[in-house]
Amino acid sequence: MARKLFIQTHGCQMNEYDSTRMVDLLESSHGLEPTDNPEEADVLLLNTCSIREKAQEKVFHQLGRWKKLKDAKPDMVIAVGGCVASQEGDAIRDRAPYVDVVFGPQTLHRLPGLITQAATTRKLAIDVTFPEVEKFDNLPEPSVDGPSAFVSIMEGCSKYCTFCVVPYTRGEEVSRPVQPVLQEIEHLAEMGVREVNLLGQNVNAFHGAAPAVEGGDDWTLGQLCRHIAKIGGIERIRYTTSHPRDMEDDLIAAHGDTPQMQPFLHLPVQSGSDRILKAMNRSHTADAYREIIRKVRAAQPDIAIASDFIVGFPGESDEDFEATMQLVRDVNYAVAYSFKYSQRPGTPAAEMFGQVPEDVKDVRLQALQKLLRDQQTEFNESKIGQTVPVLVTGRGRLEGQAHGRSPWMQSVHFQGPEELTGQIVDVKVSGATMSSLTGDLVREHEVAL
Repeated sequence: MARKLFIQTHGCQMNEYDSTRMVDLLESSHGLEPTDNPEEADVLLLNTCSIREKAQEKVFHQLGRWKKLKDAKPDMVIAVGGCVASQEGDAIRDRAPYVDVVFGPQTLHRLPGLITQAATTRKLAIDVTFPEVEKFDNLPEPSVDGPSAFVSIMEGCSKYCTFCVVPYTRGEEVSRPVQPVLQEIEHLAEMGVREVNLLGQNVNAFHGAAPAVEGGDDWTLGQLCRHIAKIGGIERIRYTTSHPRDMEDDLIAAHGDTPQMQPFLHLPVQSGSDRILKAMNRSHTADAYREIIRKVRAAQPDIAIASDFIVGFPGESDEDFEATMQLVRDVNYAVAYSFKYSQRPGTPAAEMFGQVPEDVKDVRLQALQKLLRDQQTEFNESKIGQTVPVLVTGRGRLEGQAHGRSPWMQSVHFQGPEELTGQIVDVKVSGATMSSLTGDLVREHEVAL
């Protein structure tokens, strides 16, 4: 009987991508088949995130639940990866001595050797180093699960926002060379992928080495997107997550001159107050951000803008918060993610004067989220009566229902056969909620090859 692998993933899309690559890797190296049932697993893998408060505690609570499984099955291997693993290192075993493997985001390609080492020696196998993009050269070809796929094009972050642990857990920004990125996407296209989502902590900081046949300067993200658009079968290109500092004019222009670039931009701003932005070390002002949005909308007028906000950063006054609310009114977001500031150990903001009381954070967050919800609902309702192209990703929750994504990232539900999965179809929108659209199938499209 085949050995089984269970993976639980916390956090961002980078972690989701890394988890899919771990499945590919361990199936190739150890013949491990993925399972949704941790009780039947031979390897339990926890891919962690440290971006939110109490992330470590969530990790140890989960490991405590897994200890019972290992007590019943002593040969089971428990591995902890991701940002908490990178941050805590061998200290994880101080609290959870039954953990066998600890590895960082940059060393997931070494996971097969670490698992073998742990199983052989019965001692902790650990590697939380930062070997740049070496991992991508040591991974098998990606498997495909549906018509949309993530492709990681860079790792790490060099921005050092004062609230964030990512530079310390994933290392400095390092871009993959262009050629292997294009080869990975060509493989995905051959396997039926129609949409690629390019990933990086600050993906628009991408500067990958040009293909050897071309030489010359590193490619920008705009250049990369234009060349991906030439790959037969790829009809949609997205990227996430971006930083305002790296929103170059060439990338903005690509939104206007490359039809495959989808009308959706996730550009976190975090605050509308220049004073708070400076304290966050964001390296831009609120008005500079507004100007970027103006340029993007000039290039692609129907683009949906998404963002992230932190409420209650140290020193945030009522006036600072009002500046954030005004920015939201000025930009008018299609979707946004907002959180209360939480102290992350080891970050400069954790030691700043003027920590905002929790009750004040709560009031501000509720006010901000109401405004954002209203904007999101209004944006979705604006699509009622329009006929929109939808990439069908599978069955909906109701009988005979299909599910897909609009160009603006909304979930779309309509009556249609399962055989439409992987196709782009026209759907006339008849209803909208804050989170999704409903409509009626109009026609199917031909695949562009």
